[in-house]
Amino acid sequence: MKLAAAAQMRELDRRAIEERKIPSIDLMERAAAAVAQAALDALPDKPQKCRAAVFCGAGNNGGDGIGAARLLFLMGLKVRVFLVGDYNRLTPDAMEETGRLSECGVALEDFNPQDKAQAAWARGSQVVVDAIFGVGLSRNIAPDSKFAAAVDLINSCRRGTVIAADIASGVEADTGRILGRAVRADRTVTFSMPKTGQFAGDGAVLSGRVTVHDIGVPAALVREVSCPVQTVEADFARAALPPRKKDGHKGDFGKVLVVGGAVGYTGAPYLTASAAVRSGCGLVYLGVPESIWEIETVRCVSAMPFPLADRRGRLSRRALPELLERLEGCGVLALGPGLGRGESVRQLVLEVLQQTEKPVVLDADGINALEGHIDSLDSRRGRVTILTPHGGEFARIGGNPAGDPVGAARAFAREHGCFLVLKGHRTVTAGPEGNVLVNTTGNSGLAKGGSGDVLTGLIASLLAQGAGPVMAAAGAVWIHGRAGDLAAEALTEYCVTPEDVIAAFPRVFSELQGN
Repeated sequence: MKLAAAAQMRELDRRAIEERKIPSIDLMERAAAAVAQAALDALPDKPQKCRAAVFCGAGNNGGDGIGAARLLFLMGLKVRVFLVGDYNRLTPDAMEETGRLSECGVALEDFNPQDKAQAAWARGSQVVVDAIFGVGLSRNIAPDSKFAAAVDLINSCRRGTVIAADIASGVEADTGRILGRAVRADRTVTFSMPKTGQFAGDGAVLSGRVTVHDIGVPAALVREVSCPVQTVEADFARAALPPRKKDGHKGDFGKVLVVGGAVGYTGAPYLTASAAVRSGCGLVYLGVPESIWEIETVRCVSAMPFPLADRRGRLSRRALPELLERLEGCGVLALGPGLGRGESVRQLVLEVLQQTEKPVVLDADGINALEGHIDSLDSRRGRVTILTPHGGEFARIGGNPAGDPVGAARAFAREHGCFLVLKGHRTVTAGPEGNVLVNTTGNSGLAKGGSGDVLTGLIASLLAQGAGPVMAAAGAVWIHGRAGDLAAEALTEYCVTPEDVIAAFPRVFSELQGN
């Protein structure tokens, strides 16, 4: 699903109005109808027994809300409409909607933060509509303004369902960043196309359930919008699954070498190897420090562990020759889970990155080894390198995900010629060409140590089986999240473990295959 930027939406509306001669008030009426229908669907009782509070700005987003208020009134609800802004600055279409509302006998009231009766009405309403700011908001809401007071009042309405018209006010459409403060919507009714900020950053949480509604912009114009940012859905993950030969043998389905582990960190490489095996890889080798090798041999049944030279429980630079020799017989290297940190480990990681031409999935302490040595990543430009950092690891290697994970991931992948999987509530996958994929699966049950190790093994497995780097990375993220969702359904988000996520892989793969 394509995710649009604010400027693209303005241009889309302009073309519909100027080139296709669609009256702008018609677009507004259809937007208002979509919001009103969403409000009606959210009512716990018959409309005649319910009331609504509609907060509107002076722009066209406010006009959508004013139009929705009129329709809700005609449906039988008791409605009060609060203008958060200057009446004299209403846009022509918003003024037209105000006139139509007035003809129904409903007044457009000035919002007064000190008016206790307005606040009581809002807090007692079964549905609250947020139509204060649209996608054009780009600066912070002043903390002492009427706008801030309105946002705070909406967020205090615990009784009713909060529905945002087009976008939750205070969420930046292009990034998902909170502009000072923002409405927390239960549902967002957005128009023509979804926006990046509804699926990324804090906006992904504040938008609630997002539904996209056709308001009359010609579909041909929508198709012409070129978006470098898209969501990852089931169809994408399905396409990421490499086909399996009916007469294939284990050598036909990829070979992955996992290198990681240290004393005290024996679980991480095991989880990575287990995920690679469970997701279809033909052969999985696991190189670990000699001091923990016996532990891994007891755990591993399908993966094949072997010892590497170590120093004080961590891999030593002396392990490099055997590591590279083992890698010659494999298609992909997964490097980093549980490695630990230290100068010897750092040197080993940097030399492996420099010397191998094989695709590398770099995770955890493999990423941390790049701190202060980002040139080692730059030297791999043209070779496949997939990094899977969380926010802290990303910051250590020069990334800045705060507020704009999509923009930060795109900039980093372009600058360093790599593929970046920036993990978070809505994990972002970026490629060196500037395209970005935002994931749509997953839950807080994945916020546990070991989840990232599982993802690393899954990415490496799909890559080894023949998927391209973008398909392998973004597809694996979707599968990983979906497995987490299935595990949480059975166990609750509290009780999900990384092993449970791996155990749910078969159900996800079966779903993707249509079984």
